[in-house]
Amino acid sequence: MSVLNASVAGMIKKPYISPSFSYVPLEETLQIAPKKNRLFIGIPKETSFQENRIALTPDAVSVLVNDGHDVAVEHGAGDGSFYFDNDYSEAGAHIVYDKPQLFRATTIIKSAPISDEEAGLLQPNQVVISPIHMPLLKAEIMEQLIAKKIIAIAFESIKDDAGTYPIVRSMSEIAGNYAILAAARYLGNPDNGKGVLLGGISGVPPARVLIIGAGVVGEFAARAAFGLGASVAIFDNSIYRLMRLQNNIGHRCFTSVLEPVTLAEELRIADVAVGALKPVNGITPVVVTDQMVSNMKAGSVIIDVSMDRGGCFETSRLTSHEKPTFKKYDVIHYCVPNIASGVSRTASRAISNVLMPILQQAADMGGVEDIILAKSGIRRGVYMYKGCVTNAPIAKRFNFKYTDLDLLLASQS
Repeated sequence: MSVLNASVAGMIKKPYISPSFSYVPLEETLQIAPKKNRLFIGIPKETSFQENRIALTPDAVSVLVNDGHDVAVEHGAGDGSFYFDNDYSEAGAHIVYDKPQLFRATTIIKSAPISDEEAGLLQPNQVVISPIHMPLLKAEIMEQLIAKKIIAIAFESIKDDAGTYPIVRSMSEIAGNYAILAAARYLGNPDNGKGVLLGGISGVPPARVLIIGAGVVGEFAARAAFGLGASVAIFDNSIYRLMRLQNNIGHRCFTSVLEPVTLAEELRIADVAVGALKPVNGITPVVVTDQMVSNMKAGSVIIDVSMDRGGCFETSRLTSHEKPTFKKYDVIHYCVPNIASGVSRTASRAISNVLMPILQQAADMGGVEDIILAKSGIRRGVYMYKGCVTNAPIAKRFNFKYTDLDLLLASQS
């Protein structure tokens, strides 16, 4: 060993471990969970928009009450869905007979858009979860929401963790099924139809059903029509949606893009035409002209599911559940805008299944403002936040100042 190596070796000391040495564990630090917030939820009785649904069923109310929340239900609010005051009372809700008193709740849950009367009853800084109908939305209502610094959430715009719109999908599934059942009814003699059985029988061909739109409504209309034995043709401008629909239903059928000549020919021989197109910029495009309808068979049936956003038949006009049909060119038109309200109990359960877990999460996170901050899917539904309009189409329509919600929340954090 050289002198240098010897000196280096002398400088390196072996580690010395004291017999008293011991590992002392550090105290574990856990993230402090936000304090659970107790919600005060009010459910008013709907008196407009032909609305029979209710946003929370008695079962959902029972879950929320057992979690420590207060729920007030206006007298008769669930009658349209055959959920009665006694059902809500047994679930732990308070039955309120005075509407202004109900609107003292901090969170208002509705199954119909905010009406003129309700806008006047809202309290400053309330949270309102309801749908919005863009064609019927009024600037006066928006001005009151702004003045009262309301947090308003459109539940049809809420996205879930899978990236879908759960309430819209549920209502679309209902509308697709209901459209075919309504068509089968109005083809029959009791409702002044021409007496055709939708599915036909042995030796008698089935009715021809034409569906315009290959989205969720179109898919479930096709499923129902095939289930009843009808012959089905589907039109849409998206090849992808047509392929997806055929794959989902597992049934080969006539499909075509929206080419006017082909569409007019299929309409001429159709017994039923279902309009299920998606809106473009909030309005459904009209693809079936007056002339096309005039060439349809006498006694055929049009079900325009797209009436919520204007309708896709030029001959369509609004009807109601009380008087759902009219005739033009001897063709029966069914143009009820809120189809899901016709099977309100099923629709109410579907809405409640989405809203109840959201309310639970909001409470667990500390409140509605906290879940808006934490979940981008909930933020998509917010169109008004503490006096700021956070929905660009609404702001543009009424010439209000638009504020980006993400930037607004970032500036407040």
